[in-house]
Amino acid sequence: MNIFHTNLFKTVLSGGLLMTVVPSAESAKTQRENPPNFIIIFTDDMGYGDIGVYGHPTIQTPNLDKMAQEGLKFTNFYVGAPVSTPSRAALLTGRLPIRSGMCSEKRRVLFPNSNGGLPPEEITIAKALKSNGYHTAAIGKWHLGHKSPFLPTDHGFDSYYGIPYSNDMDKVEKTDHFTLANEERFQAYNVPLMRNGQIVERPADQRTITRRYTEEAITKIKDFKGEPFFIYLAHNLPHIPLFRSADFKDVSKAGIYGDVIEEIDWSVGQILDALKKEGLAENTLVIFTSDNGPWLTFKTHGGSAGMLRGGKGGTFEGGLRVPSIFWWPGTLKPRVVMEMATTMDIFPTFMKLTNTALPADRIYDGYDITPVLFETGPNPRDVIFYYRDTEVFAVRKGDYKAHFITQPEYDSDERTIHNPPLLYNLSEDPAEKFDVSGDHPEVIREIEQILKQHLSTIVPVENQLEK
Repeated sequence: MNIFHTNLFKTVLSGGLLMTVVPSAESAKTQRENPPNFIIIFTDDMGYGDIGVYGHPTIQTPNLDKMAQEGLKFTNFYVGAPVSTPSRAALLTGRLPIRSGMCSEKRRVLFPNSNGGLPPEEITIAKALKSNGYHTAAIGKWHLGHKSPFLPTDHGFDSYYGIPYSNDMDKVEKTDHFTLANEERFQAYNVPLMRNGQIVERPADQRTITRRYTEEAITKIKDFKGEPFFIYLAHNLPHIPLFRSADFKDVSKAGIYGDVIEEIDWSVGQILDALKKEGLAENTLVIFTSDNGPWLTFKTHGGSAGMLRGGKGGTFEGGLRVPSIFWWPGTLKPRVVMEMATTMDIFPTFMKLTNTALPADRIYDGYDITPVLFETGPNPRDVIFYYRDTEVFAVRKGDYKAHFITQPEYDSDERTIHNPPLLYNLSEDPAEKFDVSGDHPEVIREIEQILKQHLSTIVPVENQLEK
């Protein structure tokens, strides 16, 4: 956790926001006269084990595999929450969702009848970069409020094209998902497709939505060429309902789920190719990751966490540890990164890379991980907090993870409080099979103190998901 105090940095007024100028990094990468572009490709419910380079035996992902071979493949990369809305809030703000009111015990995500959203006073990556002259575009699933003042265009994005919440919402047929997917009945989900604040298609034809998101991203790359830009491409797949275009129907040995992943892989290839064709590849950092782990309830339509335990909705590793690839040819040395990082680290890292000011009036839960990206120093992150809604269920410190509370991901309110907490050495036991709490009471005491200190920084705010 980072607390930025005004007495440590020079405070300025930028774009109407109280900001803090971060000291310039010594690395030449942060001093470039030509500011880097950024693209975040954020999938929905993709599991740790769903990509070839992460070990899937039957899903072919040649573009993602090549992206990993040319960039950084993270093996210990986490999200801020195991479900959609809070995870997206964490990514875009660099803050745990408990700080913005974007998590709830009663409603785990926003729904079409929700009236809340990401509060206007929250500063997103887009808003911060825009204050430094960046063009910004949001494409795909938003899920941070479908009414103004919560839309992407209210939060620093110049444009928006996508669906405002999960693609299984606004369901108008009682037929089960598997039948609807097999029969390609996208009309069963009356979810809207929006451009900026207007609905342009309803129901959205989800059979072609991955292709259309890809085309929109490539158009933005061409439009923005010559000036710095940030594109946030948040696919609404492979979240159920599963749909894919005709070109990817029955192409995967892994069934319809594999078809969907292979089309997303195609999309990644198209975007990277567009950057190369436009001469932008060596000045663009592309990050590929997922909002949480696989939705195991949906069996073969729900993906895989590989060797990790658990999935979406829970606080075992499969719920919050996700695949993550950083690609920046000519700048990042290709390698596997085993150090810890999170989606919340992206915000302060982007700010450091662009010498963009950081807000001075709030707590950040992300760290600048440029020392990890460029191998110039130690990793500033050594702790992960595993939130389930508004509570911390587990904490990781270094190799060790302590579970204070466990609960099934879905379909049960029954929880187990562990005293002493379960303790796993994640380096030796990433599948969380062997409890070593009896061997390391000193580790448990240290983690308990870390949790106590963290909780002392949490200030109650209005809950947005219960409005």
